[in-house]
Amino acid sequence: MFDSGRGQGRLSGMRSDDLKDLPPKPVMLDVAAARAIGPEAAAEANWQNKIRASEWRKLANGRGPGSAIDDQLRLLRAAYAEPRLRRLYLWTSHYTLCFSLSTHWPWTHEGIPFTDPMGNGIYRVRRPFSLDVLGSPTSPEEAVALVVEHLPPDLGPLFNRPEG
Repeated sequence: MFDSGRGQGRLSGMRSDDLKDLPPKPVMLDVAAARAIGPEAAAEANWQNKIRASEWRKLANGRGPGSAIDDQLRLLRAAYAEPRLRRLYLWTSHYTLCFSLSTHWPWTHEGIPFTDPMGNGIYRVRRPFSLDVLGSPTSPEEAVALVVEHLPPDLGPLFNRPEG
């Protein structure tokens, strides 16, 4: 269910009897039920799930500072601390944080940049659907600030897209 850190973490290749040493999996919130309450509730539940899953993966893999999992968790926490990003629906892919106005796929990017950890304390911020790099900050907080700086000024409201 969780990525093991590009196939090189403690979880890859484990036998079932080895799993008894893992920390208990986090309790995940029901994002579908939150969508029924409204898009803001869905976004919050999703953020909480991403942070909980990332915290668990870091513990389960025994990875410390400088690992891809740790870098992503630091980036998640910094992004969550920023109200303009926290109001958006977060989705991730290969440690990249992406933001959407839609709470269900297909995502609505509306020109919102995304960011990912590159290792060695470097983060990359890019325009969506582009190879244009907006910057390579050296902290997750700087990466988040760069994403916010490049948010479209006319960003619309968060909305629930019907599943289908």
